[in-house]
Amino acid sequence: MVRINAVSHQDADDAQAAFAEAAANVQQQAATVESARINLVYTRVTAPIGGRIGVSSFTQGALVTNGQAGALTTIQKLDPIYVDVTQTAEQLLALRHDMARTAANGKGADGAEVHLQLGDGRDYPLNGKLQFTDVTVDQNTGSVTLRAIFPNPDGSLLPGMYVRARLIEGVDPQGILAPQQAVTRDEKGRPTALVVNAQGRAEARVLEVAPAPVGTQWRVTKGLGPGDRLIVDGGADASPGQPVRVLSIQASAPAPTP
Repeated sequence: MVRINAVSHQDADDAQAAFAEAAANVQQQAATVESARINLVYTRVTAPIGGRIGVSSFTQGALVTNGQAGALTTIQKLDPIYVDVTQTAEQLLALRHDMARTAANGKGADGAEVHLQLGDGRDYPLNGKLQFTDVTVDQNTGSVTLRAIFPNPDGSLLPGMYVRARLIEGVDPQGILAPQQAVTRDEKGRPTALVVNAQGRAEARVLEVAPAPVGTQWRVTKGLGPGDRLIVDGGADASPGQPVRVLSIQASAPAPTP
């Protein structure tokens, strides 16, 4: 219309200015909408990991800021769950030796098997695996932290719970178990036992036993062999070299020694 002089140049300039102002206003409002959308996203806090949430530290409507010292809440991953166990450095060395021996015997070992006993005395139904051991020994206690991993599908195990863990170091199918009442200590603190020799006389033996008992029995690593007759009752009245009258105890065949 300007080219044919249907309107004045002033009216055309005014219309162009109004158009540009309106377009700028649209962009400004769009920027306002985008800013509101971003602020709305900030009001929703998404969890970086999966798990179960604990007690919230803030109530609805409370003011929270980016980088604040207090956490909104704590998320715990419960399945699987880790169980930390402490052992002395000597027990850890024995554990590694037994695991290596088990692997050498063709049993194979991805990690020691671990069983749990809950605080109320019940056994946890699922077994775990020893995942790793710490690389530092606590100089104050002489202990090392071991970590086992357990499946926890129903959430029975909770963070901070105290349980008793039992590590299966290996299986010795030819292991010899001696009742604890048959093993005593001499003046040097060595474990000893009385056996009946081929002549029917009591004979003292110095034994080597595993550091921890197996139930109510000691696992004897040296000093007893297959076929030895161990005096388990009446040993207080017997002395080495004394003839003894043997009364056999009928017992079922022992299971493989863990």
